[in-house]
Amino acid sequence: MNMTNPREKMKLYGFNNLTKTLSFNMYDICYTKTVEDRVAYIEYIDEQYNAERLTGILKEVSNIIGAQILNISVQDYEPQGSSVTILICEEEHNKPGEIKPTRNYSHDEMILAHLDKSHLTVHTYPEYHPDGGVCTFRADIDVSTCGEISPLNALNYLINKFDADIITMDYRVRGFTRDIYGKKHFIDHDLVSIQDYIDPELAEKYQMIDVNVYQEHIFHTKCKVKEADIDDYLFHFSKDDISPKEVASITAKLNKERDEIFYGRNMGLQEEI
Repeated sequence: MNMTNPREKMKLYGFNNLTKTLSFNMYDICYTKTVEDRVAYIEYIDEQYNAERLTGILKEVSNIIGAQILNISVQDYEPQGSSVTILICEEEHNKPGEIKPTRNYSHDEMILAHLDKSHLTVHTYPEYHPDGGVCTFRADIDVSTCGEISPLNALNYLINKFDADIITMDYRVRGFTRDIYGKKHFIDHDLVSIQDYIDPELAEKYQMIDVNVYQEHIFHTKCKVKEADIDDYLFHFSKDDISPKEVASITAKLNKERDEIFYGRNMGLQEEI
């Protein structure tokens, strides 16, 4: 497909039956020195990504992709976590238009959003190493749409909103739709890589790897922050508060965590980046 020349709008026979699903796994990594700080970090994350804030994020995603919210249901859990259900439909008076690659122009919580043609879900998972001081927060986001609306339009918003250390993204188009001549169309927009829909300035922050299965319309991109300042990972203290030896040790632990998540396998402890 030639992504620099988006195809003309198809004239369909009936409804656009294509299902487009964008799945994120976003990871935030932190280092805590004490059990008390570890507990405080988890409480901080739980507050930062509570049901109210996640509901706001889903509302904005719905707005960006051109969907109208019909109903919202919210539930918080103890000791942590929440769920949100949002029912939406495609807005007839404000259709999102063509899906275009960004590079071709300038510019313990759970959330479940049910749409009449699609759904949005968010699950959050704070966890920690039992004795290593490393804490990891993961947010899983799924935006699945049917019809003309596409989750790719919310890509940059979600990446910016979570500002994660590691991101894995999966995009898949399923099913087919027919044009007025009866011809099946298994995808209705040009796509070579998820990377082409990420703002260039935003993409520059990350090291990226693609694994795509074009004939099945399956696209997978992994991202890892290129430049990591250890102070961005320390909770309730800074590198000025510890010795150079401790800085090196903690940096090695953080790099190990980042690399294991990015490459999806366990590794030996690295002493340096």
